[in-house]
Amino acid sequence: MISGIGQSAVGRRLGRGGLDLTIDASLAAVADAGITLAEVDGLATYPGGGMGGPGFAGPGSPEVQEALRLKLNWHSGGIEGAAQMAAVHNAVLAVGAGLARHVLVYRTVTESSEQGTGGRQGIGMGGLGMGGGGKAPKMGGSFQWNIPFRAYSAANWLALNAQRHFHEFGTTPEQMAMIAINARRNAGLNPQAVYRDPMTLDDYFASRMITTPFHLFDCDAPVDGSTALVVSAVGHAPNVDHPVARVDAIGSALRGRPSWDQYDDLTTMAARDAGAHLWTRTDLTPADVDVAELYDGFSFLAMTWLEALGFCGKGESGPFIEGGERIALAGELPLNTHGGQLSAGRLHGFGFIHEAVLQLRGEAGARQVPGKTVEVAVVANGGGPIAGAMLLTREA
Repeated sequence: MISGIGQSAVGRRLGRGGLDLTIDASLAAVADAGITLAEVDGLATYPGGGMGGPGFAGPGSPEVQEALRLKLNWHSGGIEGAAQMAAVHNAVLAVGAGLARHVLVYRTVTESSEQGTGGRQGIGMGGLGMGGGGKAPKMGGSFQWNIPFRAYSAANWLALNAQRHFHEFGTTPEQMAMIAINARRNAGLNPQAVYRDPMTLDDYFASRMITTPFHLFDCDAPVDGSTALVVSAVGHAPNVDHPVARVDAIGSALRGRPSWDQYDDLTTMAARDAGAHLWTRTDLTPADVDVAELYDGFSFLAMTWLEALGFCGKGESGPFIEGGERIALAGELPLNTHGGQLSAGRLHGFGFIHEAVLQLRGEAGARQVPGKTVEVAVVANGGGPIAGAMLLTREA
């Protein structure tokens, strides 16, 4: 179960170090879980120190262990697995196996400060000399087929998936825009969100094209911030002074090729497998879900997850979200209630977990789903060849 959550300040170019932000979030999560640092005996993070470009990885687990003076029975920090969710999945498995009782899991980014006043770099481009005057090394693997053609970013790669979906199923830009517009509307109720001003369909289409069919507002917003949570043994629940989020099921399957462009169905990607796997691990169904917090590094990814998790049929996410009523806060499937990464900021997947737990507790303030107690929440992370999902339930 998730017994505690914490979050540092979140914002554009905060100018604070990743370890500083991580300590803030971690101390908040530990206190929220009703334990002390001395009781934390597990530690996990994604993706592990030194991975990705500047500001992407956050501090590694050895740095955090040292800073918090933790005495650990189990620890993990690495990039492989079911997307960002892998760190949480690993923690759940460790607690279930008895390797630890309270695992602190964190994800920290300082991409906004590292970006400075320049443009965003693509995944891993910080180490390739792109845009920095350095000489790029010889490309290998899949990079050799996209970097020479200036496809530096996941935005370029996933735009092809979106275009394929548009071609096969008649999906329209007006439909996809509802993901961004819904996120902005919800972000207006979230004091931590970085973009809170109202956005209309005209505003959306007036923003510059980044890579067809993605406009600026289809792309997540780099921020600085840290999110932490504590995964605890279920026996700890009576010691917590708030409802806890029970991990009912996880989805981690990857049955297609682990590739951005060689997956057997470019309209689904790895989300298809992780989503299907999730429902084999539970007696609950999509109809039981009260709130969905689905990865939106780009608007199209949230649509992919709606299909992969069975909230609509294959190719039907466009009509499902058309007009935005179904996914609104008071709709049949409230989506990305904190504003998602498009408007609340790119906390690289962990912001969705934090929000799901708040919704389950009934502590989301003005953006709390109205008219009912949130009992079941689904969270999904990742896009392209990496994907993970988790089903959380409320336990008072």
